[in-house]
Amino acid sequence: MKYKNFIKEKFAVAGVIEALLLVALVVVILSTIQLIYVPQIMEQRESDHMDEVANQFSHLKSIIEIQSMMGVSGSQESLAFYPMSSPITLGSNRLPYFVSVAAHGKIDIFDQNKVENARISISNAPLADITIPLTSVKFYGYNYYFPKGSPGQEYILEGGGIILKQFDGEIMKVVPAITIEETPPNNLQFNYVIPIFSSFPGKNSTTGYKGDYIYTNYSSHSNYTDTNVAYIQIYTDYLDAWFESLIEDDNGILWNFINNNEISVEKKSDHIEIKPSGKNIDVKFTKIIIEIQTGPGFVLRG
Repeated sequence: MKYKNFIKEKFAVAGVIEALLLVALVVVILSTIQLIYVPQIMEQRESDHMDEVANQFSHLKSIIEIQSMMGVSGSQESLAFYPMSSPITLGSNRLPYFVSVAAHGKIDIFDQNKVENARISISNAPLADITIPLTSVKFYGYNYYFPKGSPGQEYILEGGGIILKQFDGEIMKVVPAITIEETPPNNLQFNYVIPIFSSFPGKNSTTGYKGDYIYTNYSSHSNYTDTNVAYIQIYTDYLDAWFESLIEDDNGILWNFINNNEISVEKKSDHIEIKPSGKNIDVKFTKIIIEIQTGPGFVLRG
């Protein structure tokens, strides 16, 4: 009788276990990257994008101010009448090869025909109130990672000032072109160079995640002056930002005059009211009509 010896081969089993452990290690590394590092990278991307939008809004504001200055002081042949473009980056792309969400943005232009309640009212009783529209360009950043726990941020160019709004509040990043002069015998002159936007149907809104442009050009201007006004009222959706920009200690536009009891400023439910206190208030508003549009190409007036 012949006997056969069977020897168990254990090397194959060890190789399978080793392969499974390597796969598990790769899965753990990828999971760690996905759960920890990808959100951090995307948060930084979205934060950098919003910083870029802030710089682009500052550039847009400076372009409008340059066109306004050239238009007011120039002739009909002034370059201010020609469209100038300001780039706006709408969003940021997703991270390749990993699960992530792309951010996208939207621009809306609220011109003098589209604004509803945003306005400045000036009263010189018993004369009728004068109303000036408070137009704006609004950027909505629909972010997923930044700021944390928030649907995103908004940048608003309103009345010549730049406002940042997010879930925990709002702030005026750049104040509008408002100055105060003391004029004899006992008056303060409230000077305001205010851009008023005029847009074109179908060219006042855009959305996406790539780059886009806002085209602006000077159209015309007019002055409104008045003396001994009863009040100036600012109606806006951003009361906190406007109010703080006016009264903030040392830095507020009207802080010195409030501190000297020459002007009173009060925030009410739907507007801010500026009234004379120790001195009379005169006003000089320079209203600059700025033609504005967004999207590819631009409209030429016939």
